[in-house]
Amino acid sequence: MAEGLAQTADIANGPCPDTGVGGRLSSPDRDVVSVRADAAAPLRAPCRCGHAATFQLPDQDGVPVADLAHWYLCEGISTYRIGQLTGLDRQRVTRWLQRAGVPLRPRGAGGTRPQTRRADPPDLAAILTELYARQRLTTPQIGRLLSMPDRTVRTRLRQYGIRIRTRGGWQREDRRALPAGTLRMLYSVYGLSADDVARKLDTSRKIVLRTAHDLGMPVRTGGAAPQSGPEEIQLIEALYADELVQGVLADHEIAPVPAGGPIWQRFPEPIPLTEWLVRDLYWRCGVGLSHIELVTGQPEHTVWGFMRRAGIATRHPGGRSPFMRRWRAGS
Repeated sequence: MAEGLAQTADIANGPCPDTGVGGRLSSPDRDVVSVRADAAAPLRAPCRCGHAATFQLPDQDGVPVADLAHWYLCEGISTYRIGQLTGLDRQRVTRWLQRAGVPLRPRGAGGTRPQTRRADPPDLAAILTELYARQRLTTPQIGRLLSMPDRTVRTRLRQYGIRIRTRGGWQREDRRALPAGTLRMLYSVYGLSADDVARKLDTSRKIVLRTAHDLGMPVRTGGAAPQSGPEEIQLIEALYADELVQGVLADHEIAPVPAGGPIWQRFPEPIPLTEWLVRDLYWRCGVGLSHIELVTGQPEHTVWGFMRRAGIATRHPGGRSPFMRRWRAGS
């Protein structure tokens, strides 16, 4: 403890009227203020700053309260910092100062603090744009490259007006999409099924259909047996043309967003999900989770997770959704 108190005499955050340059104690003062380990240490010279000298400050358990008051009043060091530097408990420092009659500052209004934040480089905005928007690195990866926390990276992105991608494992911007020209040639011109296109492009049937819907391509409905009704559907237009969907979107003041481009371009900011919106779309309109994604911009897995947390029941798996049956019937 004595060594910590001796080191504190050379550490100050604020100016002191009778100290050396920059608020640091001069060499003679350090010799006077330093604490000796033995109990027979001679009395130290009183504080010459005129602040702490007005209080009666006897030592407590071998700890020079006069020095604590000097650092608190004259040097502007907080009780937290005094406790760190001396190895004392912060509550004990506060209690000794109160007993000595030292007026304490309100919490949060402590002494001056050192400037620890480094200034941002002048080209940080361009660097973040290149790494985040063009190279599509994650914020933890950028933080490791720039030696700054992930949270700071995200703060700077907002500060410089760089749109932040959705977080989590199902980022809309990073989902795999197929080349539009190749998909149109294989699916629309050559007439291959979604499964055949998926095998040729080494992907899944779901990605083929999702990319086709994003591009506004007419998609064949398929089915195990021939059915009456249209054979192709441009799903986004069909959703917005459905009377029940139109009514729900109007009730919730959601404007239609036409097809053309991936989901993250159609909805730069996804429409927030509410319990009544999801209930109306899923049960009142009879649409599926992928259909809710197409009219709100929220990923399908996000919609499913929201329904599970909100306690919204789901239909029995399998078969067509009520919306698709209604569409095929031409109603």
